[in-house]
Amino acid sequence: MAPITTWTGRDATALRQAARMSVTAFAEHLGAARRTVAKWSSQGDNVIPRADMQAALDTVLTRATPDVRERFAALRATGTNGAAASTTPPHTGPDTDTGQDSHHGSDSDGDVQRRDFLRSAAVSVAAAPGVAPVLDALVSPRQQPATVLSVQQLSRKVAAVKRDYQACRYERVLDRLGTLLPALEPARTDAQGTQRRQVDVLAAELYHVVGSVLLKLGDRGMALVAAERSTRAAATSQDPVAVAASARIMTHALMSNHHDEQAVTLAASAAGVLDRDTRLASTDAVAVYGALVLRGAVAAARRDDRDTAHTMLDEATRAATRLGYDGNDRWTGFGATNVLLHRVNIALTLGDAGTAITIARTIPLGKVTLAERKATLYVDVARAYTQWGRHEQGLNALRTAYEIAPEEIRCRPAVHRLANDLARLATGPVRAAVVDFTQTAGIPR
Repeated sequence: MAPITTWTGRDATALRQAARMSVTAFAEHLGAARRTVAKWSSQGDNVIPRADMQAALDTVLTRATPDVRERFAALRATGTNGAAASTTPPHTGPDTDTGQDSHHGSDSDGDVQRRDFLRSAAVSVAAAPGVAPVLDALVSPRQQPATVLSVQQLSRKVAAVKRDYQACRYERVLDRLGTLLPALEPARTDAQGTQRRQVDVLAAELYHVVGSVLLKLGDRGMALVAAERSTRAAATSQDPVAVAASARIMTHALMSNHHDEQAVTLAASAAGVLDRDTRLASTDAVAVYGALVLRGAVAAARRDDRDTAHTMLDEATRAATRLGYDGNDRWTGFGATNVLLHRVNIALTLGDAGTAITIARTIPLGKVTLAERKATLYVDVARAYTQWGRHEQGLNALRTAYEIAPEEIRCRPAVHRLANDLARLATGPVRAAVVDFTQTAGIPR
């Protein structure tokens, strides 16, 4: 089957039909609005899904079973039985389903198909404790039993899960999310006025955590779904800082799905909008602005665009100077030290391992207060030493990262690949020590 360079509405409809999902179920799986998927069906080749949906569709196709892929190829070749050029209106009301399947309740075929599709999508991270309830709540939030929470209770619980994430307690994060995600919809339904906006901001923050932890676990497709949910909740809140913060997780999710150019564009655009709308008058706005620009700099480095990466790094430095301290406003961990951490990562991404090590030596470790950031620094240092051929130093850096945050090492497929590269490249006693470390840390080989 020929690869798809740009998805059209007709291609997306063919994939939906090949998966035998209704418009509503497919929209929920992608994290898209239902009317968007209906529009793809009605307008066919005349509509091009936006960048984040292009990435989500890529991921769904990549993870599809052989039967689904075979049906998809046939539908693309012979047409979608009129669905791509359908005369069905794109959206005739909140209860109208323009797909082929009925969707009448929790026992409908659409729900069963969605759950089956979820199981297929979750294979890559199924071994992670607690991930299945999170994915189930993410795909079918209205189908999960929920505890009714007040805005104050929800705020405390979201803050707790944020702290656990930044402390690299990922198993606890998953456990909290499995019960907290289903509580969002009742809270949003019950809240009114100002409280509703507060709940929407909390929803954006919570979906941000979901996307972040799924990226750590290697589930890039579902991370895009979570990022889209964060984006929609933030937009509903009409809080410009929340909107920019959600753009940060979307940028990260796009990067992880190899859409680096779109990620750079999104980060720059969202930072510009935040500056225009707020004049960066609050510390929250400055911190989110700086963190967003840093994420764009990493995306530019991944494209080997050195000029843009360093321009954005310099802009982040100016934001850090304006902020004046190393803080954690809006859970960004942003400040001058955070900019240095990103300079290490970007030098490494650009292939400058020696520069990465040199910058890392200048970082005041006492100012890196978040375990996630400190562990990530040592993982980057381990990568740099591995690129440099200094395998013993690479192992020492990995050991330090493990001492700081065991779950950062144990749970992340990217770190597993690094450790296995070290085991493959090292020789003699160092190789034996690496193998012993991987066994101690619970890293699969």
